[in-house]
Amino acid sequence: VDTILINAAECEPYLTCDHRLVLEQAPELVGGLLAIMKATGASQGIIGIEANKPDAILRMQEAIKGYDQLSIVVLKVRYPQGAEKQLIRAVLGKEVPSGGLPHDTGCVVNNVHTAIAVYEALAKGKPSYERVVTISGGSVVDPRNLLVRVGTPIQTLLDFCGGLLGQPAALVGGGPMTGPPVLDLLGPVVKNLSGVLALSQEEAAFDENRPCIRCARCVDVCPMGLTPNLLGEYSDKGLYEKADKLNVRDCIECGLCSFACPSKRALVTWIKKGKAGLAAQRAKEKVS
Repeated sequence: VDTILINAAECEPYLTCDHRLVLEQAPELVGGLLAIMKATGASQGIIGIEANKPDAILRMQEAIKGYDQLSIVVLKVRYPQGAEKQLIRAVLGKEVPSGGLPHDTGCVVNNVHTAIAVYEALAKGKPSYERVVTISGGSVVDPRNLLVRVGTPIQTLLDFCGGLLGQPAALVGGGPMTGPPVLDLLGPVVKNLSGVLALSQEEAAFDENRPCIRCARCVDVCPMGLTPNLLGEYSDKGLYEKADKLNVRDCIECGLCSFACPSKRALVTWIKKGKAGLAAQRAKEKVS
């Protein structure tokens, strides 16, 4: 490993927790990055930030002064810029091989929360028991970022933000493109929960799932160069081997295919099902 890459792109709509952390804890972020570099033997550390966060870029430029081994790369504002493989391509110009990991390119990717948690563990002896969560969406009375302890009920976060404006059309745990639905408001905050979104009817317009019209928009927008139309069809029908031949495991589940589809087909949901089904099938084969 020669490079530690900090993912501060935060490319999904609504989410601003990483942005807030960079503004308020840039020195701690740098300290954590240096510690990770020392632990891995990496010679350089890079922070990737999208160009629509000029205040965060300025804050990090000030924080890395005097550290020649650290640098900042300003990224184009595009989704899914914050996905590991896309980030490595944008920053280092390297491609993670199919079925491979960032380590195969000599790089380790960490997020902002992880770097700060490493610093706090080493400098303060503080366990990682809290995180910043974005509470947002058109149905939230007072959207904000909250520093909360892991295990706090989601309902408590919404109440702290003034509650909800009526019945939201959708409750999402994470970003609107990749986050799963929140099924229980008494469910806890977990370490990888970046946000809780209460979306209004205008923000979460659900259309009926219609037949594929073969327009190939999903193929055009796929950042991994896959064929989501076929992957979704095979996965939904349980044809996991066919999906595997089309590299279904390379899907990063960004949701762009479903978003772009004029027929509103649940492509990413089916592909997730296909990946899980393929993994279960492979595990069963190993046992037998």
